[in-house]
Amino acid sequence: ADWSGPLGEMRNQSIRMESLVNDMLKLARLESEVQSRHDWVPVHPLILRVVEEARLLSSGPVKHHFEVDIEDGLQILGVEIELMSLFTNLAVNAVRYTPPPGNIRIRCRRAASGAAVYAVADTGIGIAQEDIPRLTERFYRVDKGRSRDEGGTGLGLSITRHLVNRMDGTLELESAPGEGTTFRVVLPLDVPG
Repeated sequence: ADWSGPLGEMRNQSIRMESLVNDMLKLARLESEVQSRHDWVPVHPLILRVVEEARLLSSGPVKHHFEVDIEDGLQILGVEIELMSLFTNLAVNAVRYTPPPGNIRIRCRRAASGAAVYAVADTGIGIAQEDIPRLTERFYRVDKGRSRDEGGTGLGLSITRHLVNRMDGTLELESAPGEGTTFRVVLPLDVPG
C-alpha cells in the first residue's frame, strides 16, 4: 500500500515518456521523408474513427457535445495514417482545451475552391493572439501546467503543421480567450478517376 502512490506516478511518467518518444520519432520521419505514397482515402469512415477517439477522451459524468458534418463520398489524396494523425490531433486538442459540457464541431466538406476543408471548432478556453504564431513550434505550450496535466507532449500541432505542409495544404486558426478556437485544414483536392 505504501508503494501504490509512487508506483502509479512512475507508471504515468513512463506512459508520458513513451508518448513523447513516439511523437519525436513521428516528427523526425516527417522531416526526413521526401514524399509518401498517396492513395485516395475516403474521409467519412476516417473522421468517424476520429470522433470516436475524441468521445473516449471526453469521459466522466459530464461529457462534451459533438456535432459532426462530413460530406458523403469525399476522398482526399494522401496517406491514411497521416490523415488520421492530422485529424485526431486537432480533435483531441479541442477536447483537452474545452471544459465539459462544451461543444466541439467537426466538419469536412469540399469548398467552392475545389479544396477539402477539415475544421474543428470548440467552445473552449481559446488562445491569446500573441500565442498563435508560435503554436506549431515544438514543445510550445500556451498553458504549460494544464497541457502537461492533460498528457500532451507539446508536439501535436508541430506534427499537424508538417503533415499539412506535406500535402501542400494550409493550416488556419481563429481564436480568442474565452471564446473558443477553430482550426481549419485546407487540402488541395483533385477528383479521382
